[in-house]
Amino acid sequence: MVWLRIDPITRKRFERFRRIKRGYYSFLILLAAMVLSVFAPYLAESRALIVWHQGLPYFPTFEYYTMDTFAQDPPPAWGMGDLETEYLRLQREWRLEGFLYDRELGEMGSSPDALSALDAKYPNHGSFVVMPAIPWDPYQSDFWSNEILNEVDLLLEAGDSEGAEHLARRDGLEELADVIYSGEVRALIADPGRSPTGDLKGLARTGAMPSIAGLGVVPPNAPGWNRRHYLGTDSQGRDVASRLLYGFRISIFFALFLTIFSQVVGTVIGSVQGYVGGRFDIVSQRVLEVLLSIPFLYVVIIMAALFQPSFWLLLGIMALFQWIGITFFMRTEMYREKTREYCLAARSYGASHLRIIFRHLLPNALTPLVTFTPFAVVAAIFSLTALDYLGYGLPAPTPSWGELIDQALQIENRDKLWLTFAPFGALTITLVLVVFIGESVREAFDPKQYAKYE
Repeated sequence: MVWLRIDPITRKRFERFRRIKRGYYSFLILLAAMVLSVFAPYLAESRALIVWHQGLPYFPTFEYYTMDTFAQDPPPAWGMGDLETEYLRLQREWRLEGFLYDRELGEMGSSPDALSALDAKYPNHGSFVVMPAIPWDPYQSDFWSNEILNEVDLLLEAGDSEGAEHLARRDGLEELADVIYSGEVRALIADPGRSPTGDLKGLARTGAMPSIAGLGVVPPNAPGWNRRHYLGTDSQGRDVASRLLYGFRISIFFALFLTIFSQVVGTVIGSVQGYVGGRFDIVSQRVLEVLLSIPFLYVVIIMAALFQPSFWLLLGIMALFQWIGITFFMRTEMYREKTREYCLAARSYGASHLRIIFRHLLPNALTPLVTFTPFAVVAAIFSLTALDYLGYGLPAPTPSWGELIDQALQIENRDKLWLTFAPFGALTITLVLVVFIGESVREAFDPKQYAKYE
């Protein structure tokens, strides 16, 4: 059974689109990005994908697990075990257990009693955690770089060198952990030339230990692999890559919903205007001119003052105005096409007005629609980004490209190049892909290539 029949001309148009490589590959790239953004909770999330603990699998993405489930200690300022597990910390803690287990195993030999005692000391050395590619959700703040040296310093001052070494090694500071383990750290921080303040922050500030030179600073933090902030963090310590991914999902689907609605409504109204003409056309044109005279930005500001902005509220406000532009082009096309002989022939056969408009005239008047639709998508993305930048868009802390651009342009962040390149780069690439697709669709689906008038 054939569920979808495609006429020969449409097949030729699709084949022509596939032969236009820049548009076809741009379509594939953009489609892949949209699919990935749909599955963003599995790509950028603070919950683990899989936890293997004591021979059993756990799937935190689908179920809430407390810290007590995996015998994880709560943060120092908290005393509750019913908090949700910190999976990235759990992953590092279990890796540390595996490292310490292997190190002590090499030192103690293979005595059965010793092995039994070692297994009891490190019960989780065989457990593991599988995190998403970006182990941060877009709302989660990370102040680790500003806090870790203080935490290690406190342990050293308390005389707990073993705890300080374990903490440094857990968080990937191998060089610092090695000097703590060997006992050389006290000589390093006691040297005024290497640590003027006599602590680890001074050691980081002078660069005497390169691996901790970027620590002890408040966000935004530069990109790094240790904490898996691939594009750095913003001013609130939130992962930029995660916010870019979620921001792309919001922007592209906002643009698609808005464009589909506005182009459909504008095409229908413009087609009816051009076909009917007369008083209906004159009156409807005056109404459109009144709507065009209303300043869109003022309407958004007023609505934002009266109501809490949301995805659907902004979509509704913009949909009130976005459809008007395409009506003028479709009206003009219909005025021209309705004088063609094939339209007169359809009338003579008794075809209804709706059939003539949507079955005969509209397929031959699609040139402005396929030409301006990709630019409508671009305009919708720009509009949402601009509103977020101005503070009239989606409410904080919603992931937004405009909000990231606003942070990047603040005076104190202008030297944080990752905050500038990340949102501007994502916006530029997305818009270039959409424009390439639009140019290729216009060239491939242009009805004038296949229409023949006599």
